[in-house]
Amino acid sequence: MSNNADANSLPKPDFPRLAIFALAALGGLWLYARYGTDSAVAVEGRSIFNWVRLHWRLDPDNFRTNWAMLAMCVLAVWLDRGRLAAARVSSSWRGTAVVALSLAVHVIGFRSQLPRLSLASTATALWGLAWAVWGWDVAKILVFPAGYLLLSFTNSLLVEVTMPLRLAASKFAVVLLQGVGIAAANRGTVVQSAAGGGFTFDVADACSGLRSLVTMTSLAAPYAWYTLRGAWRKAALFALSVPLAMLANALRIFTLGVVAEWIGMKLAMQLYHDLSGYIVFFLSIILLTTAGSVLNKDWKAKICEFRQKRRLQG
Repeated sequence: MSNNADANSLPKPDFPRLAIFALAALGGLWLYARYGTDSAVAVEGRSIFNWVRLHWRLDPDNFRTNWAMLAMCVLAVWLDRGRLAAARVSSSWRGTAVVALSLAVHVIGFRSQLPRLSLASTATALWGLAWAVWGWDVAKILVFPAGYLLLSFTNSLLVEVTMPLRLAASKFAVVLLQGVGIAAANRGTVVQSAAGGGFTFDVADACSGLRSLVTMTSLAAPYAWYTLRGAWRKAALFALSVPLAMLANALRIFTLGVVAEWIGMKLAMQLYHDLSGYIVFFLSIILLTTAGSVLNKDWKAKICEFRQKRRLQG
């Protein structure tokens, strides 16, 4: 059935199962709100949802897209409402096992003061609950919204790799600068002219590429899911979003060095520094869509067509 099917043509909701799911979900949400985290109760409280809200608010530049990701999860379920209503329904003990495992992970996260672990288990617990109540056919449809919810909760882990990102970006930018004949070197996260008296700038946290990485993964997931054919293509494009984001950020640092060397340090660090952020964002989108287009082609059919043409020409 089409996602855009008329509401009157959809099967009536299974209210008993819906009530069971709602009650169990509310109970789970209460559990995570009342006994969600024990890491900094005096400051953050015990609610895992308050914990993530505070962390997103403390770093709005890098995680401003996370609120939109939550809305995308709801939208994804709404778009698939026709398929969900028409899916075969049957209770599943496997879904119950996923819920039990998720709650066990939460207990480990709570006792070891690892709130991100507990937060991640909320997404799998909700998905497992849907599987337990409605069966695998429904759970299969909910793979994307559940996975995207998990991504929105776990991409804050990328904060831990800020320094490696800064080091990688500065090293690759120096390689590119040397490739176009600009004498450059890096000391840690500092990129500078090796000729002396030239440019010097530090790849700070804001330029680490974390923002690009978070944005690219949040865009790549729905783009891959809704536009590409086959699970391996979707997974490949999502995996490619990480190196593509890092490449785009390294290109930004490279162009900063080029502008600083050829035009001047003042222009590079004032006007171009801010402008380059927008340029890199659009470059990232172009790289992502190009990679998606390449992956989505039926290369086997094209190779067969090419061979057929060669035979005819021969």
